[in-house]
Amino acid sequence: MRPLRPALLLAVVLAAGCQTAAPPVAPATADVVPAAGADGRYHPARDLGPLFHDVQLARLFPDSKTFADARPLQPPTEIAARYQAERGGSQTDGAGGAGFDLAAFVERHFEIPEPVGAGYETDPSLSMEAHVRALWPVLTRPADDPELVSSLIPLPNPYVVPGGRFREVYYWDSYFTMLGLVESGRLDLVRSVLDNFAFQIETVGHVPNGNRTYYLSRSQPPFFAAMVGLYAAATDSAQALRYLPALEAEHAFWMDGAEALTPGEAHRRAVRLAGGAVLNRYWDDRPEPRPESYREDYELAQTVPEADRPALYRNLRAAAESGWDFSSRWMRDPTDLRTLETVDLVPVDLNSLLYHQERTIGRLHALGDDDAEAERWAGRAEARRRALLDAAYDPSEGAFFDVRWRTGQRVTDRPTLAMAAPLYFGLATEAQGRATADRLERDFLQPGGLVTTLIASGQQWDAPNGWPPLQWLGAEGARRYGRADLADAVRDRWLALNRRVYQATGKMTEKYDVTDLSRPAGGGEYPNQDGFGWTNGVALGFSAQE
Repeated sequence: MRPLRPALLLAVVLAAGCQTAAPPVAPATADVVPAAGADGRYHPARDLGPLFHDVQLARLFPDSKTFADARPLQPPTEIAARYQAERGGSQTDGAGGAGFDLAAFVERHFEIPEPVGAGYETDPSLSMEAHVRALWPVLTRPADDPELVSSLIPLPNPYVVPGGRFREVYYWDSYFTMLGLVESGRLDLVRSVLDNFAFQIETVGHVPNGNRTYYLSRSQPPFFAAMVGLYAAATDSAQALRYLPALEAEHAFWMDGAEALTPGEAHRRAVRLAGGAVLNRYWDDRPEPRPESYREDYELAQTVPEADRPALYRNLRAAAESGWDFSSRWMRDPTDLRTLETVDLVPVDLNSLLYHQERTIGRLHALGDDDAEAERWAGRAEARRRALLDAAYDPSEGAFFDVRWRTGQRVTDRPTLAMAAPLYFGLATEAQGRATADRLERDFLQPGGLVTTLIASGQQWDAPNGWPPLQWLGAEGARRYGRADLADAVRDRWLALNRRVYQATGKMTEKYDVTDLSRPAGGGEYPNQDGFGWTNGVALGFSAQE
């Protein structure tokens, strides 16, 4: 075997970031009860049946996710049977028969979770950066106890959660959180998170949206290869080789069914365009309400004919897999969530990520001295690059767009910040990259950073909101194509906004209003969250550049 060649991998690595870790948190001490379900896992909507439905529609908790995360204190099947017996009579509104108290029943049988960081007091004397470093212990969970029954999928190593209502690890969030971990020298925690994702790929078959059973039917933007590259850049390229089997297995998950497709067909996440090229879309395997947003999905579906509900649920869930839940990006009518067309689109950012994944796999094979496999994967990556540039780049617009895969039509009426992804991952030609950077500056740059879309729909992934991961992709994508001035402007405006909000509130929030610096961000299914993992990571990554 020839000596390892670090430059081969580092050439495609996009480095960054910063963060510190967390002391172990003691696991819950309530009695262990056997798990439910044929797969040995507790699925709250499935295992509680009518009880889950009734609790959600009765609005016992303002946030649907709360009950999905609640831990049963007895075997779930036993709780469900007790509910059926105790509520009595006919059930139409979740209230039960005379004298039945649904809230009291839930309180007796479930441990209700608290938000991550509840009770944490900000030290106002700390700078924003020092505050973020002080938050890492608050946001870090120890390895999970596999004997405790909940919707949580236990992981064998510590991990960082976003904060607030997000009490589990999230897939694409973790890349941007890792920017902060690397900057803080916490490579041990970066590795443990990577090992958890590799563990999930081995045991589940992919990296779920988050480590909850209700997320098992979908993934999120596949940043695992970028995380491996980030870790390799901070250590050495040989460290990345241990993740090669997981990377190939994840790629197989995204490409499932691709080989059998004929032009104009799709299977799960793979689509074959009319011209024969294979690209990918977002998807979810279950056409039913999301348990963590059960009431919202169920009530929305009641407004469409019953025959249309499975497709609506599928599109809602596919948008959740994208991480952009929700946005006019996915809606034919930006005022109507029922017009989602998520599964009909080839997303430019998803395919940029898969290009980077294929490149990384090829370079790892080269590091391992398997030149034939290296060339094969490099060829796959190049084929994807050519197909995406042909399908998604519009010369007259000077930008990249999502594409309706059945017709090849670019969604040019709804431009979004996803156009930065081909720049960040280096797919674009020099001319395309510079034209797109110019478009970012002209249309998306606002006083507080880059706005996500140009449409104010009331959805959280739309104007006037800006999101930390997209600031990083936009700024560093522009920098890659010679627009350091634009990258620095995005960074400086974003950090100024972060600091302003921190000084006023003591918080690092999930998202920010980048158009009116006096307003908090809003929109979506839940309030703006405090914590916040990827905000912290991007803030420290940008701060280190200063």
